[in-house]
Amino acid sequence: MNAAGLEADGGRAALVRALLHTAMEDRAAFQQLYRMTSAKLFGICLRICGERQAAEDVLQDVYVQVWRRAGAYEPGRASPITWLATIARNRALDWRRAHARTPQGADAELPEIADPAPDAEAELIDADEAARVRACLEELEARQRNAVRTAFYEGVTYAELAARESVPLATMKSMVRRALIRLRGCLSDDV
Repeated sequence: MNAAGLEADGGRAALVRALLHTAMEDRAAFQQLYRMTSAKLFGICLRICGERQAAEDVLQDVYVQVWRRAGAYEPGRASPITWLATIARNRALDWRRAHARTPQGADAELPEIADPAPDAEAELIDADEAARVRACLEELEARQRNAVRTAFYEGVTYAELAARESVPLATMKSMVRRALIRLRGCLSDDV
């Protein structure tokens, strides 16, 4: 394993430790978890909400939920960043549904983030996670791959995705669910 891989593994282990200690109401661990993940989770919230203030509010809700639910995290089931990103995505989608807003398009100019440069550790973790996810996504059928990418990377709801693809909502939910099960298996095999 190269140095970047070792550092990424160390970063993942640090996130797991921080989450497990947060579950024991360790405030220092929670602060460390926030420092290590807030930029990435804010980016997810901003992309889905489309408004900086809303993204900041949603991010606060995300960390309140993490504080309350850290004990539910199971290291063997998902990487810590995947678990956290899922919470952020779901909270942002909840906000979007409640405010009936659509996300800004890819061409829209986003407001500047306070500190847009992630730290080196976050970049290594992100690069490793992204490579693993991309490799596993490529193993899916094209239709499943496109549905997962659209739902999770663009923040499109299942209902919107079903309408785009002209399929019933239940069919779209089933397709994405099967794809996520395959992805989970692939990502688990990689660990």
